[in-house]
Amino acid sequence: MLAITDLTKQYPTGLRALHGVSLTIDQPQVVAIIGPSGAGKSTLIRCVNRLVEPTSGSIVLDGVEITKLGRGALRRARRGMGMIFQEYNLVERLTVMENLLSGRLGFVGFWRTYRRNYPTADVQAAYELLDRVGLQGYENTRADALSGGQRQRVGIGRALMQQPDLLLVDEPTASLDPKTSRQIMRIIVELAHERDTPTLLNIHDVPLAQSHVDRIIGLAAGKIVFDGKPGDLNDAVLTEIYGEEDWSTSIDRDEEGEDGQRPGRRGDLESEAAAG
Repeated sequence: MLAITDLTKQYPTGLRALHGVSLTIDQPQVVAIIGPSGAGKSTLIRCVNRLVEPTSGSIVLDGVEITKLGRGALRRARRGMGMIFQEYNLVERLTVMENLLSGRLGFVGFWRTYRRNYPTADVQAAYELLDRVGLQGYENTRADALSGGQRQRVGIGRALMQQPDLLLVDEPTASLDPKTSRQIMRIIVELAHERDTPTLLNIHDVPLAQSHVDRIIGLAAGKIVFDGKPGDLNDAVLTEIYGEEDWSTSIDRDEEGEDGQRPGRRGDLESEAAAG
């Protein structure tokens, strides 16, 4: 599905953010990238859809070499890559429904978009996603009237309106309180699993990642130093990623639920509908 090989990014200043990074996501799983500030997490995410241009290396998504695409082909390839941004990236003056439907801009003709004359199937899909992300009844609310958690829910819905082959998520909880952060992570993970959408997610909160995702990649100074299951994170691994520290309270030790699953599969979205 996604294969990254020897990916390097060096900025004009001489700073090298990524050093020969290689990873493969060959099944529909949620993969978290953790690491200290400056480790290259956001750069890696943004290189995949070329919001940041790689210096060298290969990025292949479903058989297409992304790094070699021209402008038009890249624009078409990006239709299959949904992006959820830390800063939400909504059009503030538009309604929730209009922001969701903007996820279909790459698939709908210019005049239909200009007239806001979206296909019935797209409008129906948008209403269904509003319900799934807990924003039913907010379709006519302007984005600038929403809380941070609600804006992130709109961003999730907009990305999924693309029906993406790959979901890229850049620090989705960085500006949110702990409760809302858990709700947003739960929504992302549940919807990704429901839709069998491979997901690459950059996050600072180690326990939050560990309690929700399927796989964790640890970056340090632009290099992968860990790639494994959340349960394999231990003090030694965290020290290699972040440096020496007392990690005894920083590793999630939640037990599996009664259904044998880790938190974040499918459960409490309905009861959290309007929270955050």
